[in-house]
Amino acid sequence: MLKVENLHKSFGDKEILKGISFEVESGKIFGFIGHNGAGKTTTIRCAVGILDFDEGSIAIDGKDLKKDPIGCKQVMAYIPDNPDLYDNLTGVQYLNFIGDMFGVDAFLRTDRIESLAKELEIYDSLGDPISALSHGMKQKVAIISAFLHQPKLLVLDEPFVGLDPKASYTLKLKMRELCDNGSSIFFSSHVLEVVQKLCDHIAILKAGEIIRLGKTDEIVHPDQSLEDLFLELEK
Repeated sequence: MLKVENLHKSFGDKEILKGISFEVESGKIFGFIGHNGAGKTTTIRCAVGILDFDEGSIAIDGKDLKKDPIGCKQVMAYIPDNPDLYDNLTGVQYLNFIGDMFGVDAFLRTDRIESLAKELEIYDSLGDPISALSHGMKQKVAIISAFLHQPKLLVLDEPFVGLDPKASYTLKLKMRELCDNGSSIFFSSHVLEVVQKLCDHIAILKAGEIIRLGKTDEIVHPDQSLEDLFLELEK
């Protein structure tokens, strides 16, 4: 669903990504971890078409991101680490705007918004201006918008930051449910316990290079945690 090959990205003289390659398979959750500054967010922004890259290729659902950016974005959803929503709209106006962009049927859209909003316990606040919502509530609106068109690829950058425990649990359930229906998820997180429990595959990034890549149960031995492995590799 997502294929990254030999990805290079520099800012001025500083090389951030040094030829990384990985694949996210259909129906799988792929965890991307590393210290601050390792290149996680840069990789994600390249993968969703926000940042251009210097060398390599990125394909989404078989489409080349540079040759067919609209085709790629039509099957994808992205939640950044700090969602920047339209503050002058209410929550429901914003969600309907996203629904219009992705051509989601009006009746189906209403059902999905209501269901997700109730599960995330934000339904009664959707009529409020986004500017009046807390960071966690804005995060919930962004989550609903991402799931609204049931994307084939969901890309998340630190999705659990700012969420209360119940909302985090709900999000994990919805992520697995989405993948059980054939979609794929690529996300970064510093919560290594969640990554270990939730992800089918993991890549560990260090200074712009992938230093460990594979299935979670093959990378992390039964007698250790992902945190132990991560700290060992980062020495």
